[in-house]
Amino acid sequence: MNRPLSLTGQHCVTTFGLGFCRPASGTWGSLPPVILAALMLAVGLPAEGWVFGLVMAVLVGLFGGACIRFGDQAAARFGRSDPSQVVADETAGMALVLAFLPAGTTSTPMLAIYTLLLAFVSFRLLDIFKPWPADALEGVAGGWGVLLDDLAVAIYAIIVLHVAALVVELPAL
Repeated sequence: MNRPLSLTGQHCVTTFGLGFCRPASGTWGSLPPVILAALMLAVGLPAEGWVFGLVMAVLVGLFGGACIRFGDQAAARFGRSDPSQVVADETAGMALVLAFLPAGTTSTPMLAIYTLLLAFVSFRLLDIFKPWPADALEGVAGGWGVLLDDLAVAIYAIIVLHVAALVVELPAL
């Protein structure tokens, strides 16, 4: 039996209400990990460090878990299998991308800005266009279907970032 979506569940799957922002709710849902990453870098926590990685892993776990736990209830509440109000999947996916930034790509403030911008734009574009097999993962039932396509897209964005880091000459570390 599927229970109605609780207020706590709604806060989790909408990333504290960002899923109600328009236009492009998925873009709004992708922003919190980027902002948190920028703040950590600004206070001197390196992207290669364990604290940065742990924070991003916790975001993936919390928001990915929210999709799995509340996905069916959110679908019933909002009347769609992958409602636009549910952006916890974008939050989790973006955090996954940031957890695997290429080494050296945040070594200077300007390089960090470019890297975070490329991470954000590549994730969002890939999430919009959903190349195969990410598009097929949307068909998985329940909260897993909401989440898995975004995790696949995150892997694609990680690859984009690593290829870009190989192509672009990075400053000596």
